[in-house]
Amino acid sequence: MRYKLNRNDLENIDKINDSSKLFSILVNIMKKLRSKDGCMWDREQSHNSIKRNLIEETYEAVECIESSDLEGLKEELGDLMLQIIFHSQMASESGEFNINDVMKNIIEKLIRRHPHVFENKILNNCDEILENWEDIKKAERKKSLKKKDSIFVDIPKILPSLHYAYEIQNRASRLGFDWDEIKEVFKKIKEEINEINEELKRGKKDAVANEIGDTLFSIVNFSRHLDIDCEQCLKNTSKKFIQRFDFMEKYAKENNLDFKKMSLGEKDKLWEIAKKNL
Repeated sequence: MRYKLNRNDLENIDKINDSSKLFSILVNIMKKLRSKDGCMWDREQSHNSIKRNLIEETYEAVECIESSDLEGLKEELGDLMLQIIFHSQMASESGEFNINDVMKNIIEKLIRRHPHVFENKILNNCDEILENWEDIKKAERKKSLKKKDSIFVDIPKILPSLHYAYEIQNRASRLGFDWDEIKEVFKKIKEEINEINEELKRGKKDAVANEIGDTLFSIVNFSRHLDIDCEQCLKNTSKKFIQRFDFMEKYAKENNLDFKKMSLGEKDKLWEIAKKNL
């Protein structure tokens, strides 16, 4: 089927069920947008100017997953795919790489990192698969031009802090550096809290900050041992706080109370009312 890159031909898209054709159309649309006859805004963008879009679209997709919004997820995955094609097109224009190079790279990586599927390597469980995955990645790093052998080198530093800490701990655990019993992890949290208190007594703010970081790191570790998503825990608590606080303000308004002028004790009473009602 022939296609045109204009709005009047959109009805033909629904008639195409060949994913390769649809992908080709999408790639060509981006080429058109970046061309001299395309869109001025799209043409002026760079990797740096739209890098935050990549992060935002990812978070929006995750939000749809968390809310079981599959219709929204379909749209957000499309937006995320657009970002990949956008960056690939810009790289193609500068002669760095193109969308085909991106796809070849991931195809080769998937085959290389799954020898138990595409070769004859025997791996009996998920733990062995993950250990083998890390071994393969370590071998890849040795061949890389970056010449960095650390198991942590490809963890994105832009990740949310709790998620970043989890990934660090998870990789260390795969190489056997981990607590054997969860009670030891909980004991570590108590130790770190005591150390915060000691540094508070000394009045050293930098030292207190370091101990707070150590405590948070230990809490993430505790959550990981329980197979609980620490990032999600904090997000749920933040959402709960917003709901209760909004209830407090609404309750005060309905009862002709000036929320800002209320004492902390009065606000605490409203907080307890909010907890009971929510």
